[in-house]
Amino acid sequence: MLETLGSLTSSPWIYALVALSILLDVFLPVLPSGVLVITAAAAAAAATGAAGPVPMQAQVPDILALLVTAVTASVLGDMAAYRLARRGGARLDRAIARSRRLTRAHERLGTALARGGGALVVIARFAPAGRSVVSLGAGKTHRKVREFLPWSVLAAIAWAGYSIALGYFGTQWLGTTWLGTAISLIALFAAGALAAFVVRRPTPSPTT
Repeated sequence: MLETLGSLTSSPWIYALVALSILLDVFLPVLPSGVLVITAAAAAAAATGAAGPVPMQAQVPDILALLVTAVTASVLGDMAAYRLARRGGARLDRAIARSRRLTRAHERLGTALARGGGALVVIARFAPAGRSVVSLGAGKTHRKVREFLPWSVLAAIAWAGYSIALGYFGTQWLGTTWLGTAISLIALFAAGALAAFVVRRPTPSPTT
C-alpha cells in the first residue's frame, strides 16, 4: 500500500485522489484525507531537496496546486453535506435525534453562528468527524449560506495549510521523508484531539 501511495505522489493523479478523499470524508470520516495531504506535501519537499534541478513536468505534487485542490474539495464537500441536511427528511431527523453528540453539537453551532462565533466551524474542522457534525448541523438548523460559507472557506484554508505545512516543512527540517511524515501525522492527530476537546467542552452558563 505504501509503495502504491509513493508512486501516486509523483503522478498528477495524486490531486484527484486527494480531492476525492476530502470530498467524501465529510460523509465517511474514516477516509485518510489528512494522511494523503501530508504524504503529498512530504513528497513535494523531498523533490525540492533532491540533488540537481527537477524538470518542471516532474514537479508533482506542486504545493500551491495541492493547497488549491485541498481547499476547493473541502469547501465543496462541506456545501454538499450542508445542502443534504438542509433538505433532509424524517430519516435524517431521526438519525440526528438518536445521537446526543450530534444534537448537542447542532445546538452549539446554531448559537455560535447566530452570535458571529463561527470560529467553532474552523476548530471543528480539525476534530475527528467534526467537519461532518458542523456541515450537517449548519444545514439542519437552516443557517444561511452567507453565515456558513465564509467560515467553511476559512476552515478549509486553515486545515489544508496546516496539514501541508506539517508535511512539507517536517520533511525539509528532518531530512527524511518517512520520519517527517510520521512526525507530521502525530502533530495532525494532536491538533485533532485538542480540537475535539474544545468542541465538546460544555459552554459556561451566562451569569445574571
